[in-house]
Amino acid sequence: MDSDKPLPRELKAVATASLLELEERALDLGLSQRLPPSWVAANAAPAGTHYLWPALWRDLPHRPDVPPHLRCELLIALRTGERVRGLLDVLPGDFASLPKVTSRTEGTEVSRFLDSAPSIRDWLLREGEVLF
Repeated sequence: MDSDKPLPRELKAVATASLLELEERALDLGLSQRLPPSWVAANAAPAGTHYLWPALWRDLPHRPDVPPHLRCELLIALRTGERVRGLLDVLPGDFASLPKVTSRTEGTEVSRFLDSAPSIRDWLLREGEVLF
């Protein structure tokens, strides 16, 4: 069941090291929207900036050990210079601690990329890789 709490309306910028930590935390918690940290380490641009935009709250009543969390749209900058989009489940405290994008120009550019970038699944298919 999804929470009725209002969503944060902030675009967050994420360094690759922080993205890896978020992916590892999602893996440790068994959250469903995440990528293998090994894939992120191998494919994300080491000095890249990635972005998270909250899409909805997730509550897992069947797993009371997992707190309510945000399901975020994720835009990853790859080593190849391409960008791909996916989803990442993030704890609210982790999301709040990330740097907020304050530049309107940067926010507009990220929005365009989120609308036009291939999904991670589509990118993998095109590259002939299997992840899922």
